[in-house]
Amino acid sequence: MKALIPFALLVCLASCGDGKKEAAEQMADTTATATVAPAVLDLSTFDTPLLVEFGDLATLGVDSPTVKWNEELGRLEVGAGEHFGLLITEEPADLARLKADLDRDMLQKHTVIEETPEKLVYRSQFPDDAGTFIHFYRTVQVGDRTFVVTDADQVRFNEADVQRMVASIKSKSAV
Repeated sequence: MKALIPFALLVCLASCGDGKKEAAEQMADTTATATVAPAVLDLSTFDTPLLVEFGDLATLGVDSPTVKWNEELGRLEVGAGEHFGLLITEEPADLARLKADLDRDMLQKHTVIEETPEKLVYRSQFPDDAGTFIHFYRTVQVGDRTFVVTDADQVRFNEADVQRMVASIKSKSAV
């Protein structure tokens, strides 16, 4: 019986292994799933019936997008790298008020680039050439709910970035 104990111990140790192979396999599986991030983000988990189509995430320079609910400001913040940032709020659309605010702004000069009944793309410039910013304001109607989508206000985007962001928002019911 005593002779079986070392044999059983040897069998146990041999079958356990050092764990390196299993850890490497598990890490490879995790890496594979992390690089296959969704190109379309469904915001219904945040009670928002919208989809965000990012296109190629490698072009944006990220592995996966981020979504954050900002309780303080009552908005969703969607980001993907330095060239994609959306702010989404549920509120009545008021494009006329935005245009009036831009006209009254004494600090910056605003130039409208593109305007439709549900979208405004505009350029904001400081008088001392401190910077030029491209912004957008887009409304999306889903049933009886209205969502306002704008660019992330603290980031500088170029016109191509803004066009990509404007086109990325889709109504979930339309898809």
